[in-house]
Amino acid sequence: MSTKLRAAIIGSTGYGGVELIRLLLTHPNVAITSVISSSSAGAPIADGFPHLNQILTDKLDAVDVELIREKADVVFLATPHGVASELAPRLYDAGLKVIDISGDFRLTSGEVYETWYKHKPADAAYVEKAVYGLAEVFGEEVKGASFISNPGCYPTATLLGLAPLAANGWIDLKSIIADAKSGVSGAGRGLSLLVHYSEINENFLAYKVNKHQHTPEIEQVLSRLAGEEVIMTFTTHLVPMTRGILSTIYVNLKETRSEDEIRELYRSYYEGRPFVRIRDKGKYPATKEVWGSNYCDIGLSLDPRTGRLTIISVIDNVVKGAAGQAVQNLNLMMGWDEATGLAFTPVYP
Repeated sequence: MSTKLRAAIIGSTGYGGVELIRLLLTHPNVAITSVISSSSAGAPIADGFPHLNQILTDKLDAVDVELIREKADVVFLATPHGVASELAPRLYDAGLKVIDISGDFRLTSGEVYETWYKHKPADAAYVEKAVYGLAEVFGEEVKGASFISNPGCYPTATLLGLAPLAANGWIDLKSIIADAKSGVSGAGRGLSLLVHYSEINENFLAYKVNKHQHTPEIEQVLSRLAGEEVIMTFTTHLVPMTRGILSTIYVNLKETRSEDEIRELYRSYYEGRPFVRIRDKGKYPATKEVWGSNYCDIGLSLDPRTGRLTIISVIDNVVKGAAGQAVQNLNLMMGWDEATGLAFTPVYP
């Protein structure tokens, strides 16, 4: 590729933004031309992230739509909820390709968004324009799109664990229970008591019980795949680690199936998708095995006593759950191989 795509990142001083920087710096088809922060404009990016010293020397730009339009072809929004809803339409109308990593354009109902996110919803006309970028499920819709709503981290792990079953009508949709655990980077770089070292170290806790804002996102996608309304139980937990999500999902099957049949369904559903790996029988994934990568690893176990299927799905929440999937969506948008710039192995140990 002779001319690289120019990329701007809004929210460059957060974990999602700096992970985008890490990934895009080595992407063969992309050049980072603007790193943007409303709170730190004018300061070198390395002031906040010294690990970028002598790697990325840019000073942070302010949020200026005209400046972004002059400097970039695509813009990533790694901003808090409620910010992208105002910014993304302006950027889209300026002719930029937009990939939003916040939750502002994921839910099709403004009323549902306001109930769960406690923010004013985005303009419905732009919500309709945004393609939901769960790459392994809706990749064909992402191709050629100009506005992508990147899935949440918990929904990515949980939906990839459930999509083959929901799409093929193999499960009792009223039986779904997902029990998900995340590292503290999912809470962002801002300070809060919940992720204070002395609060989370040597601790393990449930939070936002029956109130997590990712619940309606998971239900919305499952309902779309199943062709009928899905309401599920979804419980989130924090564990004292930096990265990773492990979602343990329990479902009842509609008909008697063997575990081998179920595993074959998953492998067939995700055939040709390089970032979903289905484990062999008796093998179950751990978060460390996808750390720093764009992989989602899935293990399956059918309990012959209860007939209930247990699905274990793991991702790195900052990569596959945010920045990595955003780059994967960019690749699909641009007609490139979806693994471009992402074909690296997990970091281990």
